[in-house]
Amino acid sequence: MAGNRISLYLLAVLFVGAHFPSASPLRAQDAAATVLAVGDIARCRDPWWAKAVEPLWDAYPDSRAAETAALVDRLAGTVLALGDLVYYEREPGDYRHCYDATWGRHRERTRPVPGNHDDRDDGAAYFAYWGPRAGETGHGYYSFDLGAWHLIALNSNIDLGPDSDQGRWLRADLAATRARCILAYWHHPLFTSGRHHADDRAAPLYRMLHKAGASIVLNGHGHNYERFAPQDADGRRDPKHGIRSFVVGTGGVSLRGIVRHKRHSEAFNSEAWGVLQLELHEDRYAWRFIPIEGGTFTDSGAADCVERRGN
Repeated sequence: MAGNRISLYLLAVLFVGAHFPSASPLRAQDAAATVLAVGDIARCRDPWWAKAVEPLWDAYPDSRAAETAALVDRLAGTVLALGDLVYYEREPGDYRHCYDATWGRHRERTRPVPGNHDDRDDGAAYFAYWGPRAGETGHGYYSFDLGAWHLIALNSNIDLGPDSDQGRWLRADLAATRARCILAYWHHPLFTSGRHHADDRAAPLYRMLHKAGASIVLNGHGHNYERFAPQDADGRRDPKHGIRSFVVGTGGVSLRGIVRHKRHSEAFNSEAWGVLQLELHEDRYAWRFIPIEGGTFTDSGAADCVERRGN
């Protein structure tokens, strides 16, 4: 009888193992890297008069930077700060008093790019605060690998021409990487339906990225969230090789509505602060906009990486 029970037990183990296998090596290798992307974050009192009332120095009531920072507290991943991180910046203290009060606790996992509000005095305060994490002082562009992906941070406050220092650097960087999937991010969007108009200066860099087979572009500047269908630098839909771009200017400052709905815009919202979460797999990605507490808007989806074509 005991032998029969043992035999039945072994058969049960074999049956369960055959129908419910453990995680495969392929699944383990495809573990995703996570990024959290957002820009346009902390609006603080202008230092020229605020010094007289420094104990009251804090974010304006319309800034939700504390709430977006609290959202990120419970989310793992590398933070991509998409520019305009501090408004009314005049000195390094602005970042300490303004940004540090909310988002500063995520500083060590943040890879920033500068916005126009970070560029006063050629970005002196920005580079002083971020140090090597912001790339070479005065340049502000750099790249790094995250999981299976290659990420490229660009500076849209300086020359974006194909023969500029930044343009030549980008061309060389794209030629050097062997990553299947590429994500690039900078502040001023080439495509937007919001009150901040599209910045055509970014077209040469977008064109290089499209030619090389980049999959994602992230921008801030527009105080809203927007997602575009894959397209080329001239705004033509390109389902096979186009870049999917996002505007994520929802980090804390007051939001602004749509001005004119642009072609290929697939999602737009100017009522929810929050962050864009991207799960970067070996050959694909998934996105999800996560609002702050009380927000109801969300946007999500998934896609394969663009096939690389060289540059």
